[in-house]
Amino acid sequence: MNIAVRAARRAGDLIVRAIPRLDAVQVETKGRNDFVSEVDRMAEQEIIATIRRLYPDHAFLAEESGQSGDGEYLWIIDPLDGTTNFLHGFPVFSVSIALQRRGRLEQAVVYDPLRQELFTASRGDGAQLDGKRIRASKLRGLEGALIGTGFPYRENARWMEPYMDMLKAVMTNTAGIRRPGSAALDLAYVAAGRIDGFWELGLKPWDTAAGTLLIQEAGGRIGTLGGDEYRQGGNVIAGNPKVYEALLALLAPYIPQELQD
Repeated sequence: MNIAVRAARRAGDLIVRAIPRLDAVQVETKGRNDFVSEVDRMAEQEIIATIRRLYPDHAFLAEESGQSGDGEYLWIIDPLDGTTNFLHGFPVFSVSIALQRRGRLEQAVVYDPLRQELFTASRGDGAQLDGKRIRASKLRGLEGALIGTGFPYRENARWMEPYMDMLKAVMTNTAGIRRPGSAALDLAYVAAGRIDGFWELGLKPWDTAAGTLLIQEAGGRIGTLGGDEYRQGGNVIAGNPKVYEALLALLAPYIPQELQD
């Protein structure tokens, strides 16, 4: 955990230092509405170098450089979750780092470098925000709930029609919906009780690994849109236990079979 926190803070410092020179940041297009900047790559390199100095034999799965190494320990890294926000100066983005051992999540860090908020979780030890215990909300249903989401894009844009049906259903049965643009931070907010639930299509392991452990250790639930165990990557639904079940039931009529896994 200490090395993960150190790596996240170093990456966050690098990201924040780049904000005054956004106009000069080099940006590449990976696909339609999918961008990577030199800051993403520099932050990722900083995280991996920081961890590798202490754990040279560990493997890595990172958004920009892919998978490297093999073994029982795997670090899953998103160096800058919310790149589009960052490039526009929109102040919602995060650093996400998780450690998986033999396929089981053991450590998680989500760091908001602008607010300097540090969400952490260790398996069996609960979840914390800046060292203070956090828990998922206590809301007992969707009435009055605040729900987070992410809009489908890239290859998931083909699911726009069923997603819009889901969005309408949630809008008309809750207190409101938020789409900040950083899934890792959204999941951390579920763990902290700031939002009561969350769903999104087509996420990647680096988007969700740290957030998954945060939610589980905060007493929340996270799964697939079909209600099965979530195994990192794909379609996700999360919330406190009551909201999770209610959101599953609400969305079920609008979810095509292909999206239930």
